[in-house]
Amino acid sequence: MVNNLVDLKTRIDCALTEYLPTDSVIAQAVVDAMRHSVLGGGKRLRPMLACATAQACGANPELALSSGCATEFIHAYSLIHDDLPAMDDDELRHGLPSAHVAFGEANAILAGDSLHSMAFQLIAQDQSLTAETRIEMINLLAQAAGWAGMAGGQCLDIAAEGMSLSLSELKALHAAKTGALIRASVQMGCLSARSIAPSAQIFTQLTAYGDLIGLAFQVIDDVLDVTQTTEQLGKPAGSDEALEKNTFPKLMGLNAAVGYAADLVDEAQTTVAFLGEDGRLLRQLADLVVNRSY
Repeated sequence: MVNNLVDLKTRIDCALTEYLPTDSVIAQAVVDAMRHSVLGGGKRLRPMLACATAQACGANPELALSSGCATEFIHAYSLIHDDLPAMDDDELRHGLPSAHVAFGEANAILAGDSLHSMAFQLIAQDQSLTAETRIEMINLLAQAAGWAGMAGGQCLDIAAEGMSLSLSELKALHAAKTGALIRASVQMGCLSARSIAPSAQIFTQLTAYGDLIGLAFQVIDDVLDVTQTTEQLGKPAGSDEALEKNTFPKLMGLNAAVGYAADLVDEAQTTVAFLGEDGRLLRQLADLVVNRSY
């Protein structure tokens, strides 16, 4: 049982440190880039969602550590690649030089590739989960990370630069680019509790919660890009405008975007209200999504 988000994040940071390799006789630069990119900072929202969901379903949150850390590895790999000159061309991440700046473009690409494969390895090797559960998790994560999820959303995001998307189009873009991995984190947390046998209805409600949190997270991300400094964000501020990206503040106006995010979080809170005290960490994570400065 985890009582608060601080303790949960500390446990996740320890697990990430343990899971990551430290030495390699053939690829030390890649290993160093992996550790730099994962351990250099981050909110750990996705693994916290996985563990908090497992606990909300009555299971030991430790059962969701491998799948939660797997989502963080996928997230870190995506940021490495997003920062590359061919993508968003950002030289700062978590207040540190981006991987391609610190280790060279080739090593950054290879580090991203390695984190991607390691995510699935983590789940496949977790003997605390049944083979059936591991296969389902791998399937969920692959769908969330691939052409129909995160990677596809990134493709659309790049293609839409300089264009004007409708609200429904922008929501669809971010449901894939940002939301898919957040939703999968919640779903895998639920699967971690399979021994407790959460019902299909609970899985559906938690999935809805994940979708709402994922969209709210992106709305606030867009808001912070125009309201915070580079020092506060730990990455270049104003980059969305510079790249002529479609954002919620640009489409709706800043105040309306903030209000929209708050409404999404309120709906997410309502969605998991049936969990009572067991869902306390999930409700706290929903609040964290909108009440953050980076």
